Amino acid sequence: MSIATTDTPKSKPETKFDAEAFAMNVARAMESGGKALAAYLKPRESGEVQDRPPAELAEVVKTFTSVAEYWLSDQSRSSDLQTKLAKDYLDLWGSAARRMAGQDAQPAIAPSPRDKRFADPEWKSNQFFDFVMQLYLLTTKFAQELVRDAELDPATRRKAEFYVQQLINAISPSNFVLTNPEVLRETVASSGENLARGLTMLAEDIAAGKGMLKIRQSNPDNLVVGVNMATTPGKVIYQNEMMQLIQYSPTTEKVLRTPLLIVPPWINKFYILDLKPEKSYIKWCVDQGITVFVISWVNPDKKLGAKSWEDYMKEGPLTAMDVIEKITGEMKVHTAGYCVGGTMLATTLAWLAEKRRQRVTSATFFAAQVDFTHAGDLLVFVDEDQIAALEQDMKTSGVLEGSKMAMAFNMLRSNDLIWSYVVSNYLKGQQPSAFDLLHWNSDATRMTQANHSYYLRNCYLENRLSTGTMVLDNTLLDLSKVKVPVYNLATREDHIAPAESVLYGSQFFGGPVKYVLSGSGHIAGVVNPPASGKYQYWTNDNIKNVSVAEWMKGAVEHKGSWWPDWRQWLSEIDPEEVPARSVGSDALPPIEDAPGSYVRVRA
Repeated sequence: MSIATTDTPKSKPETKFDAEAFAMNVARAMESGGKALAAYLKPRESGEVQDRPPAELAEVVKTFTSVAEYWLSDQSRSSDLQTKLAKDYLDLWGSAARRMAGQDAQPAIAPSPRDKRFADPEWKSNQFFDFVMQLYLLTTKFAQELVRDAELDPATRRKAEFYVQQLINAISPSNFVLTNPEVLRETVASSGENLARGLTMLAEDIAAGKGMLKIRQSNPDNLVVGVNMATTPGKVIYQNEMMQLIQYSPTTEKVLRTPLLIVPPWINKFYILDLKPEKSYIKWCVDQGITVFVISWVNPDKKLGAKSWEDYMKEGPLTAMDVIEKITGEMKVHTAGYCVGGTMLATTLAWLAEKRRQRVTSATFFAAQVDFTHAGDLLVFVDEDQIAALEQDMKTSGVLEGSKMAMAFNMLRSNDLIWSYVVSNYLKGQQPSAFDLLHWNSDATRMTQANHSYYLRNCYLENRLSTGTMVLDNTLLDLSKVKVPVYNLATREDHIAPAESVLYGSQFFGGPVKYVLSGSGHIAGVVNPPASGKYQYWTNDNIKNVSVAEWMKGAVEHKGSWWPDWRQWLSEIDPEEVPARSVGSDALPPIEDAPGSYVRVRA
């Protein structure tokens, strides 16, 4: 609430640069820099970390070589390219010279209004920063055109576009102290204290990553699983070496007869669906009169390295269905799978169909792929050479460290998920706020060697599930035999399971499919409670032989969350209700309170 006043506003006292304090802060920064270096070297000296050139490096060199060969193979083509770049630079120099002479001059190039890196007014008002920014943008444009205009095969082009984007994101002037006006102002205002704080955090983050930089995206001090995240009341009612099965306590007098089994990804932890109570999809489902069961996957170590996709299926969703039947008496369940948990669910449904077992009433997929033709930028990391190199690395440890997968995901949006934190944390010295979603994002999990290798080869590399050539448990899987109703949710800005990929995959199921497109991305588009009033979703029954752009032309837009639409869809399939069930049973008494112990194990 603002209060009107007639008093003359007092000007903010001018911050004076303190040379002595600056010298002390520089000394502190240098000391912290030494600690950062020590944290980096310690695990290498002890043999815990053995540095090898990343497997991707060979791919980067090979890809850029292909681009260079195209341009250098024709002298006139190369000459035209150089001429164009020289002209752009001369135009920029001329514009800068006119500005310095006090004349109005149109910029040679301007950043996108959505580019947060150059939002500060001084990027345009200060001639130096304006020149640096435009020089960078012109160079960026040139690099992107090098790839765009080169004659390359689709796989090489995809890699080249991705690698170039990573490079130009890394060299942005916003990432360096002397070429970022915000950082320079902060450095002067605090007499360098920001740099001292930043390098202290850098040393801490390298130590936390055991010799590798683990960028903090959220302040973990006030975020604890089971305390202010993952707090929906429930019990672990079963566990094996692969998962804990959680049943949540009812909050309504009656519930749907058919319970819901949620299969989350093992790449991340299940509590993305149970953050704060007001954001919790699980709590919302319970409040909607649904008996909810959730798989909480183990965070595996080396001794579980041989656990395969088949093991995950049999000891995960199939075992969960058997347990749910013993507790509720219901032979069939509604199912929901998120991301790779959805891919696992799809293979389970196909396996059940082939075995002619009636265990599932409906299937819901959250941002999950069953066909990988349009899998987006993650395909950059998937070819025979890269998978073979990764498999060789995993043989030693038995698992893929979660940090490596997390870094791959972060690179898909490196400006937002890497470089913005580098600037904020280590240059500005700002501690990130306590944000549950980003805390979850950094709570990485390991993946078993056998399971991850199967996933990469059978899905991303060979695309066997949709083509009917995937073999699991000596069983050939055919998605067209999956006849249960499907609610297939995609998100519009998804970089992990692109909307195009999810739409294309819808056609392979043999039963009715409702494709729904939500606003936002892979997380926010799914975790979007109705009370927030955010975003929107679109529906259109036409899913055959159309692109997302074509599908959108005939789609109906609905404001807010898709959750109520999904609940209505569920009721139309199976509306029967029964009195609310108690948690567990005499045969399967509760083991411990939700969220259980498996989810608390950190990588």
